[in-house]
Amino acid sequence: MKFTKRTSVLLGLLLTVAAVSAFVPRAQGRVGMSAPDIASQTWLNSEPTPMAEFKGKVVLVEFWTFGCYNCRNVEPYVKDWHKKYAGQGLVVIGVHSPEFNYEKDIQNVKRYLRDHDISYAVAIDNDFVTWDRYGNRYWPAMYLIDKQGIIRYTRFGEGGYFQTERQIEALLAER
Repeated sequence: MKFTKRTSVLLGLLLTVAAVSAFVPRAQGRVGMSAPDIASQTWLNSEPTPMAEFKGKVVLVEFWTFGCYNCRNVEPYVKDWHKKYAGQGLVVIGVHSPEFNYEKDIQNVKRYLRDHDISYAVAIDNDFVTWDRYGNRYWPAMYLIDKQGIIRYTRFGEGGYFQTERQIEALLAER
């Protein structure tokens, strides 16, 4: 078989992509695993709470930052789910992982929560420890955790609101 230069380049690219993808952690790969604890000791609207204390509840962990346009577009849905399902056992935890320096200032985060009427728990993740524990790579990102503490669903970026809400309802309905 005769290899042309073009075929060799394409084969090299394919092998490189395959090798890199084998070593890059995938957030989707966290589905089925126990949810890591939120590392931050600084929480707004709540005291720091280990995941073990949420057994019997469905938990939505959302990675976001207030300066992110896409996060702002997801925000109304997360707020609505919190209001709609908190009484049925849904716990929402926002993990604020800043993209820019001004987002690291706790006073700016507090002001944003107040101005946008965000009442659910928000953990401050300025050092990205929780971000890394979840193997997260995206803003916004949502992780749905079942009543036993297992990650059962992930959603990255905007959209998929209907599917995410159906997942929330299904997890709440489980025994």
